[in-house]
Amino acid sequence: MSNHDTHVEVGGDYRTLTLEAFADTIVPGEKRWAGDRAIAGVATGGGAVQAGALELLAWDATGIHDGLDDLARLLNGHTEDYAKERDLTLDQDVPPFVSLSYEDRAALILRLTKPGHPEKEFWVLLSLFCNMSFDSAAHLPTAQALADGHPGLEAMGLSHPDADGLWRFKDFGYGRAFARLHPDTTASGSPA
Repeated sequence: MSNHDTHVEVGGDYRTLTLEAFADTIVPGEKRWAGDRAIAGVATGGGAVQAGALELLAWDATGIHDGLDDLARLLNGHTEDYAKERDLTLDQDVPPFVSLSYEDRAALILRLTKPGHPEKEFWVLLSLFCNMSFDSAAHLPTAQALADGHPGLEAMGLSHPDADGLWRFKDFGYGRAFARLHPDTTASGSPA
């Protein structure tokens, strides 16, 4: 890991804004309000942040939840180096990564995830979890995520379950049934 030691305090809003900006760079969404600094607003509809990326990252099942302050600190340290290289002025009112334009955020993440970067595994893992929040809502029960209008599941056109909470598909994926239902299959679909 890098030895970056940024002067901005870690935790709370600092971490939240930094990780939201990272997640929004991975799966962009629209700004939640006019002055939203974390979300660049380069896409319409909800992105990773609206899909719950921060909730998924904080979930202990990810195994990275205890290191989020360190990842935010490292990302902002890399941002300060990036800004110096490009002679960019960072806004001191927000964490350094949040201060970058979307294009600069994406360029920095590309640098951090390239083969050969000593921290690549951390940044790829963080990116994968941000993507997972949008693509699968892994941190939420699927039926509840759909009922709440999860942006990723809606964008993919995932169907809603039937009234009993089970998914049934009236049309076969290949236009025909491949096999008949076994006579001992229970009403819930389990084999007897």
